[in-house]
Amino acid sequence: MSFQHILSNLLDRLPGALGVILADWEGEAVDHVSRIGDYEIKVIAAHKGIILTNMRQAMRDLDCDVLEEIIVTTERSQTLILPVTKDYYLVLTLPRGESFGRALFEARRTIAQLRREIL
Repeated sequence: MSFQHILSNLLDRLPGALGVILADWEGEAVDHVSRIGDYEIKVIAAHKGIILTNMRQAMRDLDCDVLEEIIVTTERSQTLILPVTKDYYLVLTLPRGESFGRALFEARRTIAQLRREIL
């Protein structure tokens, strides 16, 4: 199954979501599906990749468990950052007020599918 197909299925299950992107450890887009502009979703992923890198480093410094997910909530949006492997991560963004619990559930399912494809 292609990354495009997996990401499209995620967005299909979350009609209110703005976009989803699979990126590599450098913040480069591997594949994405978006209801907003391609440039915008790529910028969101790159910025969220910086947050992920910094959080991973902080957790290593504190000798903590492995980071599973980061949730960024702003006045207008909610963004999930989920590591897929040590080299890849998923970013899902949706408007504030959308079903966040459902989005998190579906994102976790998608992570499992992506891991099967990557590994």
